[in-house]
Amino acid sequence: MSRSATASLAALGVNPASELTSTTTDHTTGRVLPVRGELAGLLPWGGLRRGSTVSVGGSTSLLLALLAGATADGCWAAVVGLPQVGVLAAAELGVAVQRLALVPRPGSDPGPVIAALLDGIDLVAVACPLPPSLARRLTARARQRRSVLIAYGPWPSADVELTAESVSWNPLRDGAETLRRQEITVRSGGRGSAGRAKNVLLTFGAEEIELPLVAGEPARPDEPADAGPGRADELAARRVDSAVTRRTEAVERLVRLAQKGPSA
Repeated sequence: MSRSATASLAALGVNPASELTSTTTDHTTGRVLPVRGELAGLLPWGGLRRGSTVSVGGSTSLLLALLAGATADGCWAAVVGLPQVGVLAAAELGVAVQRLALVPRPGSDPGPVIAALLDGIDLVAVACPLPPSLARRLTARARQRRSVLIAYGPWPSADVELTAESVSWNPLRDGAETLRRQEITVRSGGRGSAGRAKNVLLTFGAEEIELPLVAGEPARPDEPADAGPGRADELAARRVDSAVTRRTEAVERLVRLAQKGPSA
């Protein structure tokens, strides 16, 4: 990674992943990052081991749930190539969005971008289609830098594979107009100690997810703050967006530097 890219990470308060002080569940070695309890049973290490590669299939909620525990514990995460993932959705699933960088469109050559992020971010989720040879090089880089590579979709030689086999929402009764509870059945597999298949049910509760079925009229810029019960939620979401945008823009500057190469 170029010196300018390293300086950009330092300006964010992010050290290279190989030099980070542990704030993980494994306080002796600092090798395992925490996950929510149900997911811990699917992972052979009881969490996300530094240097490992995990593939996730079938649900962006499952992907974000994997990031939640580590970011809440002080780690940084990045999501690359997944424009449908937003800050509010991540926050609802427990991700500490002040330590989340979204890079929805990494460009036509995402390899250097992902490599640069693996150098300085604890967890990097990747949803870009990549040739197998590049995927294997990125796996090796994650292992070398002691970061966690999370692939959204198939990935060659992933240590662990997590697949959302079914996703269901609460039934709408008594005129309810929102979906309040999501349940995901997750199956695990993989290599070595992860090869034995396991299943778990993830539930995101009624207070955590509320998606309107019918979109209302867009808010007018001059609409007063007390315009309705949904207005407070909208303003809160804007504050969250503003807080994370500054960090995301800084990481995107790092991405542009990475794309320019060592001479940047």
